[in-house]
Amino acid sequence: MSKKSYTVGYKKPPKSGQFKPGQSGNSKGRPKGTKNLKTVFEEELLAKVPIKEEGKSRKVTKQEAMIKALMLKAMQGDIKAINAVLTTFMKLMSGDAQVEDETALSSSENAILDRFREMVLKEAAAEKMGEADG
Repeated sequence: MSKKSYTVGYKKPPKSGQFKPGQSGNSKGRPKGTKNLKTVFEEELLAKVPIKEEGKSRKVTKQEAMIKALMLKAMQGDIKAINAVLTTFMKLMSGDAQVEDETALSSSENAILDRFREMVLKEAAAEKMGEADG
């Protein structure tokens, strides 16, 4: 392509403004090796902290320390802590599957709702027929 045939316009920047081969468009971008939030969070949870347990000092991960603190609060009767422990336990025992919805209906409750639905549909049809006749 010669210089004369190249027209500058929409999506056609001047040759002087285009990136040269091997030149980055964002030379001061994210440095190599920078950690994302998930990595930093995981590393922080796995960092060790000293705790005293039964009069002895030992180092455990922050994750383990948090679980121990949550369990202690649950043992002391904190309702929110009890709920958090039981919910987490149920999720872990079900293989990371979602905890079954507490609002799920039994077969007898579903049968009652089906009969009610049929009754409402019949009444609506009867009203519609009455309006059509009138």
